[in-house]
Amino acid sequence: MADIKKVLCAVDFSEYSPMVADYANMVAGCAGADVLVVYVAPSLSQYVGFHVPPSSIESFVGEIVTGAEDTMNEFVKDNFKNLNVTGKVVTGYPAEEILAIAKAEGCDMIVMGTHGRKGIDRILFGSVAEKVVKSSPAPVLTVRPS
Repeated sequence: MADIKKVLCAVDFSEYSPMVADYANMVAGCAGADVLVVYVAPSLSQYVGFHVPPSSIESFVGEIVTGAEDTMNEFVKDNFKNLNVTGKVVTGYPAEEILAIAKAEGCDMIVMGTHGRKGIDRILFGSVAEKVVKSSPAPVLTVRPS
């Protein structure tokens, strides 16, 4: 039988994030596992060359992270009860960061949402969930909004 000791719950703070948290709660509760809730703030470093001073970009990203950390604290408090839960906010590309954190933290499962993009949106924006599913050595539970 699979031994799940730590579940990574990847959220984007959209209206569907509580649904993703419900599944992480269920899995962790049944397995007696800890939960690591992760939000990846966008990295804006690719915009440094567009006549925007790097200090302005760094300041803006810093404000995003500070706001996200406050949101994370509220999200964890509102959506997780009676479990050992840690929230973590990082910057970067979501799929890469989720996979790196899952590996570094020794997570046994990843729970995340999928927006179900199709057509040109999927071509332009890609799918974070798809990248994680294809590359993760741990099982990935994807939750599609209803």
